[in-house]
Amino acid sequence: MTTKVPVYGNYHGYYSKRPPAISDARLHHLPSDIFLNARVLDVGCNEGWITCEIAQNWGAQKVVGVDIDESLIEGAWRRRRALWSSQGPSSSSTSNNQEDESGNTLSGIALEPTGRKRSRSSDSDDDEPASKSKSTKHGKSTSRPSRGNTNSSSSYFPASCEHEFGSLPIPPANPSNPSRGKHMFPHNVTFVKADWVDEDIVEDKMEGGWDVVIAFSISKWIHLNKSDTGLLTFFHKVFRVLRTGGTFILEPQPWDSYAKAKRMSGRLKENARNLLLRPDNITITSEREGDEGGLGGLGGGEEDDDREEKKKVRSFEEALVDEVGFRKVKRIEVQGEGGFARPLDLYVKS
Repeated sequence: MTTKVPVYGNYHGYYSKRPPAISDARLHHLPSDIFLNARVLDVGCNEGWITCEIAQNWGAQKVVGVDIDESLIEGAWRRRRALWSSQGPSSSSTSNNQEDESGNTLSGIALEPTGRKRSRSSDSDDDEPASKSKSTKHGKSTSRPSRGNTNSSSSYFPASCEHEFGSLPIPPANPSNPSRGKHMFPHNVTFVKADWVDEDIVEDKMEGGWDVVIAFSISKWIHLNKSDTGLLTFFHKVFRVLRTGGTFILEPQPWDSYAKAKRMSGRLKENARNLLLRPDNITITSEREGDEGGLGGLGGGEEDDDREEKKKVRSFEEALVDEVGFRKVKRIEVQGEGGFARPLDLYVKS
């Protein structure tokens, strides 16, 4: 769904607004093996930067990004192909390389005398639909890249190559070739357009469930669009699709950021007046000091009403633990600039 006003948080060029980095800093604050051999769902994936990074550099077995905005999903597929085009040849490929009479390496990726990249295969699986495989995390012995692999193989060719000559076609997965298996980048990442809170995707029904579900910077938008009920529906669904012992990584936007977001539409502003869930424990008293500092609209201002509302207000943590059934593992403080310095909350399905 494309809209001029990003009422779903569906900002185009979102990652250009974040502090520039080769690798997203949030991933480096997480446990070192959290994505290793894991099946990962990235809800609200935007243009797929983090989704692709997890698939390419963090050893994930399968990663699916889902977003409500079709044009962002199209951008995510382009991101996948761009990263593939800049990725260097694998060690298994280079060990079988041959050279032509000009001394140029010939492998899955070849260099012309001018330095231009070309593919020796005309087959491509780019922009394929989401996979229906039902592989599981347990019992896998496939080797994986080291944690946060940001070495030169991920950016072997400069971005200018793709800009000048276009993207390389992606060859089909080849189970007999370790570097081209379905659990290796780019075959281990796909994207789906869906309003995931209310729509199931095929992979949600796979045997064993997801190992990790990520919700980076989307809780506010679900909350404002679908109210408390919709956010609770989201939390319950995450719990349902995770395997027992699976991890939910939540990056909640702070409560004071809602004030600006609600101005995007009358519907968001109206929904905001009745919200009782909070990213953190915040009292009604502090919110009533001003509509812009909080959101206001919670009761009529009488003391009895205030006391009643205070009883109803809950934090996300209280809802996730007491109602949904998660166990909170930890809160991780992430260093960042301005509004991007948000904590990550880790919950485990018991």
